[in-house]
Amino acid sequence: MTTSYKELLQQREALDAQIRAAREKEVADALARVRQTVAEFELTVTDVFPSGRRTRATGSVSKVAPKYRNPATGQTWTGRGKPPKWIQGQDRTQFAI
Repeated sequence: MTTSYKELLQQREALDAQIRAAREKEVADALARVRQTVAEFELTVTDVFPSGRRTRATGSVSKVAPKYRNPATGQTWTGRGKPPKWIQGQDRTQFAI
């Protein structure tokens, strides 16, 4: 009773369809329970998702002012990360802004 490759592929497609249907149903049920709970307790977005965790869209990105400038080209460097080639191995005080 060996199953052929084509039969196994058909079985996999059928299983994938069943998995998708089961997931869609369970997600819909979960959303219904969540919506019911939110309505029952009159919860707000901040109640459900507290602002303790910042996302990229809501978080602020701080810019760091440059600390060094290449007098020949005007390129700047903040002093963070890998130093650019124009300042590597040199005394940085001469490039300080």
